[in-house]
Amino acid sequence: MNGISVSTWKNGIKRGLDTTWSLSKIIFPVTLIVSMLKFTPLIGLLTKILEPVMVHFGLYGDSAIVLVLGNVLNLYAAVGAMLTMQLTVKQVFILAIMLSFSHNLIVETAITTRIGVKPWVAAILRLSLAFVFAFLFNLIWNGGQTAARYGLIPVKDQVLHSWPDIFINGVHTAFLGILQVAVIVIPVMIMIQILKDINILPLLAKLLSPYTRVLGVSDKTGVTLLAGILFGIAYGAGVIVQTAKEENLSKKDLYLVSIFLVSCHAVIEDTLIFIPLGINVLPLLFMRISLAFVVTVVTAGFWKKVDQTKALSELI
Repeated sequence: MNGISVSTWKNGIKRGLDTTWSLSKIIFPVTLIVSMLKFTPLIGLLTKILEPVMVHFGLYGDSAIVLVLGNVLNLYAAVGAMLTMQLTVKQVFILAIMLSFSHNLIVETAITTRIGVKPWVAAILRLSLAFVFAFLFNLIWNGGQTAARYGLIPVKDQVLHSWPDIFINGVHTAFLGILQVAVIVIPVMIMIQILKDINILPLLAKLLSPYTRVLGVSDKTGVTLLAGILFGIAYGAGVIVQTAKEENLSKKDLYLVSIFLVSCHAVIEDTLIFIPLGINVLPLLFMRISLAFVVTVVTAGFWKKVDQTKALSELI
């Protein structure tokens, strides 16, 4: 097992800064544009069109912008848009639920196809989890009606009239959003670099074997699951694809692992990113992990019954 050296910290910090810079190129323009669009008729028109749909999830019509950005781009773009909106704690939590299950849909769905999973299966599953559980959560929870406070982002009650003031306000909000992302991303990248350098994934995979059996998959899927759970589908793509090939995983293992990971992946980063939005992220994390287990176990049970039925029909 390799040790933690100075280069580990250097590489971790470098990856954190590189990632922050890459994400800043998304967050800054998105936050700036959306914050300025709020003062145009476009947002009002979009809100009016989508209000009848979004109201079923306890959201305003303009919340659709957050969901579109999150699914077409990534979580950071969605958070950048949320930082410009005045939402309640409940609305922020509902959006966090939806984005946790369904984000970066195009890229991550493409990656799951490299593992051998049909893209429509992954996409429909993620979107279904996002909308169904947001709908249920909105019905169940009556609290969270106070205004959300976005960490370093102050709640602004003033009305801006001139475009220079609107622009300056957008730039200020965008810079604060990037600062908050850096505070989260850099430590996460350092931790990921440490885990890689000490080569701890294989050991953790062995410890995970009792849980893989509960999920109905073979022990060989341990490294693949860990890579997805810790690093995410996109960041852990190399490990996921390579392990799937090397271990010659069965079609059942590939599908069940993918079902678990599209429901619950990158649990550290994807959870911490919502902290600046002022919500308690622990229930969000628990919900993702629990639902991923339930959906995967139910699917594994259904798969087993189908296999038994096929085997019985062949005997007859």
